[in-house]
Amino acid sequence: MTVKPADLPVQTLNAIPHPVVVIAGDGRMVFANSDAEQFFSAGAAYLAKRRLADFIPGDSPLFALIEQVRTDRSRISEYRVDVSSPRLGNDRLVDLYVSRLPEDSDHVVVMIQLRSIADKMDRQLTHRSAARSVTGLAAMLAHEIRNPLSGIKGAAQLLETSASDEDRALTRLIGEESDRIVKLVDRMEVFSDQRPIERSAVNIHSVLEHVKTLARSGFARDVRILEIYDPSLPYVFANRDQLVQVFLNLVKNAAEALNGQESREIRLLTAFRPGVRLSVPGTRSRVTLPLEFVVEDNGPGVPEDIREAIFDPFVTTKPSGSGLGLALVAKIIGDHGGVIECDSQPGHTAFRVLMPAWQDEADGRLTEARKGS
Repeated sequence: MTVKPADLPVQTLNAIPHPVVVIAGDGRMVFANSDAEQFFSAGAAYLAKRRLADFIPGDSPLFALIEQVRTDRSRISEYRVDVSSPRLGNDRLVDLYVSRLPEDSDHVVVMIQLRSIADKMDRQLTHRSAARSVTGLAAMLAHEIRNPLSGIKGAAQLLETSASDEDRALTRLIGEESDRIVKLVDRMEVFSDQRPIERSAVNIHSVLEHVKTLARSGFARDVRILEIYDPSLPYVFANRDQLVQVFLNLVKNAAEALNGQESREIRLLTAFRPGVRLSVPGTRSRVTLPLEFVVEDNGPGVPEDIREAIFDPFVTTKPSGSGLGLALVAKIIGDHGGVIECDSQPGHTAFRVLMPAWQDEADGRLTEARKGS
């Protein structure tokens, strides 16, 4: 198909993998590219009728930058600007590039670069470092604790044979607590498994369908589970059993967060994000993570004081939890070269996983996997 010269400016702006908007003198967004539509969760026709202040608080530094560009006729870049609002969500840190349109003193172009991917990578490296710390701790615990605990439990069983009824309750308590510690050590020992992951082409929808079936037959029996899938999604390059473990853990956490609520809903989403590319620290290579899998719930949200450390070992909101579930999830995703991020606020929590796609070794092309195929 031949591209008409008149269509080139719009197609060029739509090809830019960042939100781009043109702001008129009265504050209206007279143009929005396709990424801007996604950023503002609204179509270009609707945005053209709205002012920027309808989406971003009036005291945002963005408005001062726009006025400065109009006054000085300059170009300005500003990094890590908070544009959070009820319509855009919390923790919306972005980099801004603002410029005046040529021969037009009123219209200003604003390009928004999301900080989320860079910040996700920083946090993911922290998660991996924490997982490595747990790996060493797990190996030490398995060696240093399991044998003494066996001796303690054996001694308690011997004492129980000649103990009074009152003391027998105490010896049983010793045995039960010893078993509980052994189970904890066994769970931590998973972190010390450094064997290469056996990966292949995996249909993520088949994995999620299996997880949903397990959830509905058990812990999520009374929870509404919605599916919002991209049916043409390529295969993910992963270990199927480990993916089942990851998403079973995330769905179970979501279901438990909904306990006691009148409205209980979990949403499973899949999408293709072709613009997500991350640099590998210490190398010149770049990793493409085009596959996005999300587990959302409408629960009370993760408490703010532990939100940044939610993937660290022993961090939990559950009274009887060990705090190792999400640490293991982060380790598995990290071992696959992926990224996991938690976005949480009251009434909405989303665990977002970015993963590499499987490529056919013969021709290097992504192979599609239809839902349920």
